[in-house]
Amino acid sequence: MRELWKIILNFVVLTKNLVIMKRLAILLAVVTSSLIVSARVAVQWETLGNSSDEQGRNVYVERLTIDADHSFEYLGFNTFHRRRVALDSVDSLIEVIPGYYLISSPKFTQAGHVVVDIRTNGQFRNIAYTPDGFHIVNSDGTTEEVDYTAKSIIERPEQWVLTSGNDAMPYGDAVYERNAQLQGGRIDFYSVIPSYKSVKPSGSTSAAINTIQFKAVASQRSQWFRATVQKGRVVVEAAAEDSAAVMRRLEPLALLSAKNVPDAVIEDYPDFGYRGVMIDIARNFQPISEMHRILQLMARYGFNILHFHFADDEAWRLEIPDFPELTDVAGQRGFTLDETDHLAQLFTGTGDVNAVNSSNGFYTRSEFIGLLKYADSLGIKVLPEIESPGHARAAIKAMERRYRLTGDDYYRLIDPQDTSRYVSAQWFGDNVMNPALPGPVRFMTDVTARIKAMYDQAEVEMPAMHIGGDEVAMGAWTGSPIANAYMAERGITNYRDLHYIFVKELTANFAAMGVKVSGWQEISMRSEESFNELVRPNTFSINCWRNPDDNSDIFSQTAMADYPTVLSIVNHFYLDMCYSSHPCERGLTWGGTVDEFDALHGYPYQLCPVDSAHFANVLGISGHLFAETIRSGRMIEAYLLPKMLGMAERAWNAQPTYTDADFNAVIAKREMPFWLANGSPIHLRQPGIVIADGHVVMNTSYPEVEVRYTLDGTEPTSTSPLYSAPFAVGDAHQVRAAIYWHGSRSVTSVLYVK
Repeated sequence: MRELWKIILNFVVLTKNLVIMKRLAILLAVVTSSLIVSARVAVQWETLGNSSDEQGRNVYVERLTIDADHSFEYLGFNTFHRRRVALDSVDSLIEVIPGYYLISSPKFTQAGHVVVDIRTNGQFRNIAYTPDGFHIVNSDGTTEEVDYTAKSIIERPEQWVLTSGNDAMPYGDAVYERNAQLQGGRIDFYSVIPSYKSVKPSGSTSAAINTIQFKAVASQRSQWFRATVQKGRVVVEAAAEDSAAVMRRLEPLALLSAKNVPDAVIEDYPDFGYRGVMIDIARNFQPISEMHRILQLMARYGFNILHFHFADDEAWRLEIPDFPELTDVAGQRGFTLDETDHLAQLFTGTGDVNAVNSSNGFYTRSEFIGLLKYADSLGIKVLPEIESPGHARAAIKAMERRYRLTGDDYYRLIDPQDTSRYVSAQWFGDNVMNPALPGPVRFMTDVTARIKAMYDQAEVEMPAMHIGGDEVAMGAWTGSPIANAYMAERGITNYRDLHYIFVKELTANFAAMGVKVSGWQEISMRSEESFNELVRPNTFSINCWRNPDDNSDIFSQTAMADYPTVLSIVNHFYLDMCYSSHPCERGLTWGGTVDEFDALHGYPYQLCPVDSAHFANVLGISGHLFAETIRSGRMIEAYLLPKMLGMAERAWNAQPTYTDADFNAVIAKREMPFWLANGSPIHLRQPGIVIADGHVVMNTSYPEVEVRYTLDGTEPTSTSPLYSAPFAVGDAHQVRAAIYWHGSRSVTSVLYVK
């Protein structure tokens, strides 16, 4: 390459022709640019398997194979925080913040092939622990994206079987049995999700519907309606204010285009007024267009609250013009050693704060106002959330930047002399606002006032401000001189009281501007009646999520204390939990696994077993999609579909309705064609595999899908053999199969042939 440059440069000098020289200069620039673009570093990751170290601790080794065509300073990447150490003493591994790692090594000072082995504490369980966000950092601080590939995590059993011997893989034979249970479901013309309260067929049929007439009547229930289908005509009776919502409930039937419609009388209404979906765009950002698609799905399935989780430890995603630092600092993430100008990269990214990806971005004020209007047109209220006083790292970093630039501590959120040592649920030790300072209440109050102004401009009701309130780490504020002085002056001995004082002050300030509060279960767990007397009347909703390891019945406690209770239990309604325990299923598992049937079986009366008077405090159900494992809008939709349908059924109908098989049939025959037309990727249940009479037999829970298989232990692809009928197993030692359906793919089913 150097010889080529010498030849070109010598030619330029010899010609002494300005035109040629200019053209060659342009050519040089183009060639140089293309070489820079093509100058890439390739990184391949693999897990070598679960094992134990010399002290008997659970560990696994992660191997990074790096091929570089130029030198660089650091290799950066993201993964969930665990204790990690480079096995070669010349390699240095630092954790800038929990989940953001940088490797430096003398091996990186020249181009070539490099292997870095990292020993990681714990056990590798599923794909969520595969690292992401690989990038290199050059000596001048610039960053470059790398070509990153991750090797299969299910090549060998030691990659997923724990050292204890626990094997959570759902093997082909167990899946076959479950798929068989889901087959044979029955549906009729009026089978929809969520299901109607009552459908009474008359026995006759209309060849086609030619008119739909709306008749306004008085109604004792919100969104109650009666639709009479007879002789080609539909008469819909409902309250005038419910007309749009009622017509949306009839849309899945496509009455005006349907043929041979059974005449019937349909009666329907929702059992609960709160039917929510929380979407987290703080941890991984999604554009406004994707939020519109989510709202459309919510409207189809009868949801009426979008819980808008735009601020957390990891980012702030809504423009507040009077607080530009919130998005300037906390709306973008990338390479940094000190987070002076922006947050450190988390979850994914390229190291570049200007890159267009889920690490960077925020909604402008005008975009959010437009979102409010669009949601309102679909009958959906938007409940914004600012996490406080915990989960507030992004806001804290932004306000520290404001203080450094202006010297104004009016909105400062932390005590600079605080020496407290604590670890949050996400391993941060600097993510809690200090309620002993005036700044946190001022900040929350003034930002909420500006957000309320957006609702006012949109001419849309602001249901409340969700203030978070969950997971404030033990030990916060204990080393704060300001907090200790504040407590001494007031005779406070329990640091937790600072949290409740914060909630009380916020509630009073919000009430003065006509805004109610919402929060996670922690803000209602105060036995002091003076606290409840102030907070309870001004509370819109309390999300009870309850960790499955906690035996306390927080749902019942909250309802019995007369707080407006929203059932948000992890192991029924957390949309970011894995669909199954398969190592390749996307999502988390700390709350167990949750599929559409777990959601369907989340019966409110069982989750909150209280008397009818106190059950009246249960507003409804909300599902939550936290975004640690989300990378794109397509991933969001695959997490939602079909899981959110089980939740929709329970949010609309408290009592049992569909059997699992019938519910599965409605999904397969009515909803999957809709998703296909809508361009929505979906989660597919994996195929079952058994060996019967020396033959390989496979099944699925859906009609009209492709099953592709291999017999040599490799992963199936869309071009692998298509299963059409049982075949002789021959000398195969294992069978692997996956379902393909219009761009969506299931995880791989594995069956070892004995």
